[in-house]
Amino acid sequence: MSKLIGRISQKKKLEKALKSDKAELIAIYGRRRVGKTFLIRETYKDSIIFELTGLQNGSMRDQLAKFHSVLSALGGQNPAPDSWLEAFQQLSKFISSRRSQKKKVIFIDEFPWLDTRRSKFLMWFEDFWNSDASKRNGLVVVICGSAASYMIKNIVRNTGGLYNRVTCRIRLEPFRLQETKLFLEHKGISYSNYDVLKIYMSIGGIPFYLEQLERGESVAQAIDRMCFMKDGLLRKEFNDIFASIFEHHERHVGIIRMLATSRKGITRGTISQKTGIPSGGRLTISLEELVESGFVEVYPQFNQAKKDSVYRLSDEYSMFYLKFVESSTATGLGTWLNKSNGQSYLSWQGFSFESVCLKHIEYIKYSLGIAAVDSENYSWHEQDKEKGAQIDLLIDRADNVINMCEMKFYNAQYTIDKRYAEDLRNKMTLFKEITKTKKNVFITLMSTYGVKENAYSLELVQKELTIDALFIETQVAKGYN
Repeated sequence: MSKLIGRISQKKKLEKALKSDKAELIAIYGRRRVGKTFLIRETYKDSIIFELTGLQNGSMRDQLAKFHSVLSALGGQNPAPDSWLEAFQQLSKFISSRRSQKKKVIFIDEFPWLDTRRSKFLMWFEDFWNSDASKRNGLVVVICGSAASYMIKNIVRNTGGLYNRVTCRIRLEPFRLQETKLFLEHKGISYSNYDVLKIYMSIGGIPFYLEQLERGESVAQAIDRMCFMKDGLLRKEFNDIFASIFEHHERHVGIIRMLATSRKGITRGTISQKTGIPSGGRLTISLEELVESGFVEVYPQFNQAKKDSVYRLSDEYSMFYLKFVESSTATGLGTWLNKSNGQSYLSWQGFSFESVCLKHIEYIKYSLGIAAVDSENYSWHEQDKEKGAQIDLLIDRADNVINMCEMKFYNAQYTIDKRYAEDLRNKMTLFKEITKTKKNVFITLMSTYGVKENAYSLELVQKELTIDALFIETQVAKGYN
């Protein structure tokens, strides 16, 4: 029985490649510890005939020695190769020697680590694919890597020997909330949706992080142990993440730190100004790599040009680390239990909840009954000092409606009081006045446990959703995982 949780659309792509009548070259990439290797091994466990994993910081000699060791263990009778040309020639002979009625899979993991300086690894891999592997209808070659800078530049955006050669590309993202809940249940951990959301807002949907949770622990205990104990796994993970996947990672960390200071998102021009990174190729590459790796999301602004789109930090762990872990002088058990009762955390929860909702927009649309309606998602803010307003999510629909979405995180039913009601009225009025929209604007309120009915809720809220909408198990929602 497969141990794979979720990953439905990705698994379908991989299975389709295994059933096709032509050779397939699959590139899979994503941040480290997101489950790339596990996905390939579980899906192709009965088809992999050769698997090679690059050595971090290994020399060309080290990498070739590893190749030789793996091939020899599989019965290959060859001398140790002196070059990647020889290595791929040996691999070609090995593939030919393996007779099988079903498709064979070659899996090269941590592909970027194999491409050491002056090794010409990529050149000879391109030659291996173009002159041999691509002609074998019964072969699937999977290349995988966490080093986003390399994978995007040399594989996804390749303009050389691999240009248009990749037949399937998979960017593996962290789990969504429902996958996270299923993963924890598989481990025997039964959290309520509220507690799954709280742990998600702290460490995100990274399978390796979730694997560290233990049965019988509360959310506060788990965060204490992982983030605030001296040797906690996530106490020093932040710097390692970026150093391991990006070249010149200082630029990426600078952008992440700056985005963490903004709740509404930041435009490209402001990012350049505040980080000191010129608004040219370097900034473009860094932002693209952060987006492709799932750390940052881009949101267009309503009725604004593309250049005015805002970038928001979408990685939950990075947000949590920079706000609470990095500057914490307190350590040991009980640290987080004390911090989590403070006003700073209560305020931060609202921001984090908004980010999680934005990551689950398709689930929200399904729960609103508009999954089949053509729509676009926007943010909007007006900076007027006297009448400023911000809307984090607008769903602009083709059926003459705009959903103005409000997100409220609270530990009980949320009550709309006189002050908040006035804020909602002003926000909607200002939005209509400035944008000149002729569409109907419906206030949609997403809250933890629902909205308490009163005169204000009946007057203003056309539709309300609870966090249960983010955990739906419909076929529509599964298509987005």
